[in-house]
Amino acid sequence: MSNDRSTVIYRFMMLVVLSVALMIIDHRSELLRTVKIVTPVINIPFESVVGLPGRARLFMERYYPDNTLHDRFAELKKKQVVLEIKLQQYDALIKENRRLSTLLSASKKAGDEVLLTEIIDVGLEPFSHKIVVNRGIESGVYLGQPAIAPLGVLGQVSELGYRRSVITLITDSSHGLPVQVERNGLRTIVKGSGSSDKIELPFLDRQADIQQGDVLITSGMGGRFPVGYKVAEVTEIVKDANEAFLNITANTSAQINFSKEVLLVWNDDRPGFPSRSSMRGRTQ
Repeated sequence: MSNDRSTVIYRFMMLVVLSVALMIIDHRSELLRTVKIVTPVINIPFESVVGLPGRARLFMERYYPDNTLHDRFAELKKKQVVLEIKLQQYDALIKENRRLSTLLSASKKAGDEVLLTEIIDVGLEPFSHKIVVNRGIESGVYLGQPAIAPLGVLGQVSELGYRRSVITLITDSSHGLPVQVERNGLRTIVKGSGSSDKIELPFLDRQADIQQGDVLITSGMGGRFPVGYKVAEVTEIVKDANEAFLNITANTSAQINFSKEVLLVWNDDRPGFPSRSSMRGRTQ
């Protein structure tokens, strides 16, 4: 440690002696004249870089006096915010258009007897899954009418008002729906589980031909729902030796929590089906 300190002191003294010697030589002779001439030339680039901020400030003050530059910056910042907001609205409109196109394309399967509605309220009870739409008796809506979302069956009308209706979702614990396995036509009934995106198949015996990943579609049994609409996809099959039936869970095809529009379907194949025009006539 002492050796390092001695070395530092020694170097410092050498630099002091060298500096004094150079000052004496510069004062009493012309040996350093060339160095003094060349040094300012070498310093020119460094001086330019050091003085650049000051020159830039003078340039800005010359062409943008007072608060002009600050005001211009604030104006551009405001325009940027406005454009970002409009871009968000534009993206939202694109997604809305895609969602509506998907929903309306589903109506081709059901023919012309469909009605596009919007969700205006959602039930708050934890195990009673219901939504309210903005169409009712005035538009010819009837009890039990099927309701579908862009990706599958949503539920059916359970309560009617003049300009609003309540739809009970297929995930409601009181709801049952006849379905069939798309792969082999196996028929069964699904019931709501009380969960927001799951349903159960409680009545299939242990030998039933059903697999994880099977798609469930409406079977048309009971005459209420048209045939062929997606309902759910099987996600779990549990075989309990003490149970006569399988414990099967499926995820709903319709994204119930993300649906904004609902398509009400008139099923022409149902016996005693009230046509939309006749229902409208009764309300007039």
